[in-house]
Amino acid sequence: MITLRPSEARGRGKLDWLDSYFSFSFSHYYDPAHINFSNLRVINEDYIAPGKGFATHGHQDMEIITYVLEGELKHQDSIGNGSIIRPGDVQRMSAGTGILHSEFNPSPDQSVHLLQIWITPNQLGVEPSYEQKFFSTEDKQGKLRLVASPDGRDGSVTIHQDAYVYASVLGKGETISYSLSNRQAWLQIVRGHLTLNGKTFKTGDGAGISGEQTITFTGQEGATEFLLFDLP
Repeated sequence: MITLRPSEARGRGKLDWLDSYFSFSFSHYYDPAHINFSNLRVINEDYIAPGKGFATHGHQDMEIITYVLEGELKHQDSIGNGSIIRPGDVQRMSAGTGILHSEFNPSPDQSVHLLQIWITPNQLGVEPSYEQKFFSTEDKQGKLRLVASPDGRDGSVTIHQDAYVYASVLGKGETISYSLSNRQAWLQIVRGHLTLNGKTFKTGDGAGISGEQTITFTGQEGATEFLLFDLP
């Protein structure tokens, strides 16, 4: 079964410096039909205005992944990390017992466009940690590139959960398949259009996938980028 979560059905939060779309309930947006999917708790698509950002705030017992699409995001945290996250980077922060951090758009004239993803951990109270790795478009072209996993295999970032996150870029007509066996998955379209087992998806769409043994993706017009979450 493949259940579409259309882009236009997502929740929305808008401030003078932040425009956000929520795939799952978050902040003031509450939809009892969309609280989470397996251990995937948050997929927020954020647009942050130049020179603006999230002031220092705290997290606890959450695996947080940041995936920048356009622009740059400056990160600083209470365990001594400071970095710039750019397109192609995957940042993982394990909040564990508690961490403070800030996220800021350092550009004076360009907005930053990103996905922030939260996955509930399978261990509580771990020591907070941070990791950031780069995956080029070539790394993802025509394949499912593992970018996050519980064991850090294939150069992916390591998360405290039985979840595997893949990123892919498909050209028109390019096709890849993936075996789910007895697991489930969430698809999130970053940009472009594709078909999944014959169903068509566009930029911003998501889908919950369960009861499917094999899923097949085919790129449509232009370059299509998407994330696939393999979940218990």
